[in-house]
Amino acid sequence: MSIRQAETKDIPAILSLLGEILAVHHQERPDIFKASSSKYTSQELDQIITRAEQMVFVYEKEGRILGHLFCQIQEPHGNVLQPIKTLFIDDLCVASTARGRGVGQQLFAFAKQYARDQDCYNLTLDVWTDNAAAVRFYQRLGLQSQKIRMEEIL
Repeated sequence: MSIRQAETKDIPAILSLLGEILAVHHQERPDIFKASSSKYTSQELDQIITRAEQMVFVYEKEGRILGHLFCQIQEPHGNVLQPIKTLFIDDLCVASTARGRGVGQQLFAFAKQYARDQDCYNLTLDVWTDNAAAVRFYQRLGLQSQKIRMEEIL
């Protein structure tokens, strides 16, 4: 088992994981998420993997990619916020066949250590409230709500 920086060769596995995430979100919010598509194309993933602004890591075991972690360092803009560094987790996914085996916990622990190594003040992520399993997972890891985005469907 290893968590390592993603490489171009990992793109097909990452696309498959992104498809699993989309299926979960589409099931809960078909009014927002399409039934089939991809968050990124192969070419976009290749660009993301090779640029410094966003880090992409994969969880690999016995030559199989079982999870991924997309994250980026953010610093606030404006005059009212403290000048802190935040590690924002844009995407954390575990293959459906590997859930319940600690892969997500290991990816999250890796992200926390990476944030500490980068001198970040905190670690944040967004989770859809309809994704109850993900909400429970993050709460078990000690995360708590920072802010709430609300909606009214018109």
